[in-house]
Amino acid sequence: MFSSRLARLPSRRLRLANHSARRFQSTEPPPAGGHLPSIATSSFLRTTRDTALRAPGLRWIDADSAALDDVVAGRETRKMNLYQAVRDAMSVAMTKDDTAVVFGEDVAFGGVFRCTMGLAEEFGRERVFNTPLTEQGIAGFGVGLASMGHTAIAEIQFADYIFPAFDQIVNEAAKHRFRSGGQFGVGSLTIRTPTMSVGHGGLYHSQSPEGYFLGAAGLKLVIPRSPIQAKGLLLASIRDPNPVIFMEPKILYRSAVEQVPIDDYELPLGKAEHLTRGNDLTLLTWGTPTYHCETALHMLATPPESLAKHVPASLRSAKVELIDLRTILPWDVETIEESVRRTGRLVIVHEASRTGGVGGEIAAEIQKRCFLKLNAPVKRVTGWDTPVPMQYEKFYIPDALRILDAMVETLTY
Repeated sequence: MFSSRLARLPSRRLRLANHSARRFQSTEPPPAGGHLPSIATSSFLRTTRDTALRAPGLRWIDADSAALDDVVAGRETRKMNLYQAVRDAMSVAMTKDDTAVVFGEDVAFGGVFRCTMGLAEEFGRERVFNTPLTEQGIAGFGVGLASMGHTAIAEIQFADYIFPAFDQIVNEAAKHRFRSGGQFGVGSLTIRTPTMSVGHGGLYHSQSPEGYFLGAAGLKLVIPRSPIQAKGLLLASIRDPNPVIFMEPKILYRSAVEQVPIDDYELPLGKAEHLTRGNDLTLLTWGTPTYHCETALHMLATPPESLAKHVPASLRSAKVELIDLRTILPWDVETIEESVRRTGRLVIVHEASRTGGVGGEIAAEIQKRCFLKLNAPVKRVTGWDTPVPMQYEKFYIPDALRILDAMVETLTY
């Protein structure tokens, strides 16, 4: 019936119909994940051996001298997601340090995120063991263990439940060296904990509590964005002479995959990393929002048709400098200051709520140091000042659209 109707169409309409049919047939469907980058397709992930071994700042522990740090011949990598890289780091640390122990709720059978899978079988139940469900007890036990000379790697099952341990961490671990005039400390204590949103965690499993520890002088606070970063930063944290809280973004445990060097290496604490270079705007973030920022940068350069009218053509060639802070305490103020002095603009992105968030401290310090160089007010894109909602978690986190809007507003100020 359809063909007979076509036959009765006037010749011009028939040609148009055929043209439309050919155009429809030649149109390629979009890829399953869309045209914008996702965590799995991020250009920031190092998916080849060569790029993984040449990650900026990577320092080989078995190198004979600093001159050999760049030598990659003979070294191998293995494909890992973030939780596997965390597990690999703990295995390396425990192999080289007989005093190192791993403990926490359910760690003996692998933990809720599988970060300690197989460690008990590898090193024995005396070095990898479960604790009662008491975060205050886990932190207090770690403080005592570290003060006696052991390397304590404690796990708080969720960062959302780190608050019962707050007193032990802030009043004991952070102050241990200060109170003794440097005679003793608990620098060999590392507290690992999953953090940030997971997509459906709601008010008790998607929190980002890093800001609560900013006033605790004596602590270090680290948040990695990828498997290579997780292994190198965790090994550096375990060996650092200060107690460290190491927060691992939950949603990246399985979604972020890289080729990770299997040898022992570290990445520097207290040092931010440039992911892109630019002179028009500095975009600063850490953890999961790193990938939302990458998506926003693509949307700025080549906005989808539905957003094109909101992104002036003059901004699409803007060169944005994206920086991953990595160490939240102490944060790398020199790197951020140098960048903002060049770009004249700063947008800070984090999942935690705005009030009391890390972004407020950074904004205040950068405004003080770079006031005469700023071309626009420092902009923050954050979670809202509410508990993380269950059904509307997507609207709580700073997604690519909110980041894009902030960049456009800042660039056009």
